[in-house]
Amino acid sequence: MRRSAETGTLDEALGTLSPREIAFLARDWLIWARDDQLPPVCTPEGRPWRTWLVLGGRGAGKTRAGAEWVRAQALGLAPLARAPARRIALVGQTLGDVRDVMVEGVSGLLAIHGDAERPRFEPSKRRLAWPNGAEARMFSAEDPESLRGPQFAAAWCDELCKWRHGEETWDMLQFALRLGDAPRQVVTTTPRPIPLLTRIMADPGSVVTRARTRDNAANLAPGFLDEITRRYGGTWLGRQELDGEILEDRPDALWRRCWIEEARVRAAPHALARVVVGVDPPVTSGSGADACGIVIAGRAEDGRAFVLADRTVQGARPLDWARAVASAYHDFEADRVVAEVNQGGELVAAVLRQVDGALPIRMVRASRGKWVRAEPVAALYAQGRVCHVGALPELEDQLCDFGPGGLSGGGSPDRLDALVWALSDLMLAPHGRPTVRSL
Repeated sequence: MRRSAETGTLDEALGTLSPREIAFLARDWLIWARDDQLPPVCTPEGRPWRTWLVLGGRGAGKTRAGAEWVRAQALGLAPLARAPARRIALVGQTLGDVRDVMVEGVSGLLAIHGDAERPRFEPSKRRLAWPNGAEARMFSAEDPESLRGPQFAAAWCDELCKWRHGEETWDMLQFALRLGDAPRQVVTTTPRPIPLLTRIMADPGSVVTRARTRDNAANLAPGFLDEITRRYGGTWLGRQELDGEILEDRPDALWRRCWIEEARVRAAPHALARVVVGVDPPVTSGSGADACGIVIAGRAEDGRAFVLADRTVQGARPLDWARAVASAYHDFEADRVVAEVNQGGELVAAVLRQVDGALPIRMVRASRGKWVRAEPVAALYAQGRVCHVGALPELEDQLCDFGPGGLSGGGSPDRLDALVWALSDLMLAPHGRPTVRSL
């Protein structure tokens, strides 16, 4: 059947089958899956595997592979499972991601089951329950401690390279995988050069399959692949996000990943001398607009800076991103907001004031290019004076993809700009800071 789909003769082949046979075939993942969407039988050394890593580009079919594997475990479908796994963990970046992608997504668990076998989703209990008694529970990488106590026979981890507390969450999950004869887990992620992924790949119990976005062209919107390849093909970003390559530093990038990793911490000091919210407002709004960069950072008494969070929002209307800024200010008990006004002018302050008239705002107008402004901030990282609290993957990707000509795929380095404004205010005053005006 897969061959018929590839050659355009699928309708003809299906015409010879009964409705019951068609329904059966539609649910037989082994017929439709690509080789990279199925786990290897064993490790290269011939031993049973414990972790299956599915590394691929955006839209490469990773989610479908993970969901089908979980379905097989829950229902005990051979050859992917020997018997039903009664307890399964679903772990994503946030609980919202688990629900929106892994459970209710187009390729998620609810979509791939037939009516008679589909699990019952209980959002309030963060649980899926199959008719045969199997159960899957939802967990967020934002809360590693939630995995302390439960136990499982199988697990699905999605977008592991984006987890904010990746190391802690992964370790807690390993202690929880202790049910059944041979507990296993699948990891579906677009790869990034992070220590956790390197550690998992090096484990003798791991197996790896890889997929590119173009490998799943038959299931993508018409024209999407051509357009996305035209824009990002061959770039550093495209090789990572489309081809699923694990890339080290861009050679001409201003930041190095090793600087970030060496100074990464699990938590900031309890008391910070100052906290600011850096903002890089977009000129327009809507799905195609630049994001509003919102980065929160603080300075400790020992002179180190701590990047606390990335609250950047995409495609938001002015009042919406202003509310996000105000929320960040209050959530982190910040001292002030530092906002660039090169393009928005007085309107930026006016929108922020409309949301919260008490916000202390420092308007910053850049007189130099982005590279020149960013250089002294990157130097702080090289000196080990800036620590990231947990993982901030989207921000870190921008930093390590920022070269003399900007980002490799074009676009605005909005998160980077917000970070530069925040750290310049905290660490470079009175020297090295652009002209500012307080309100």
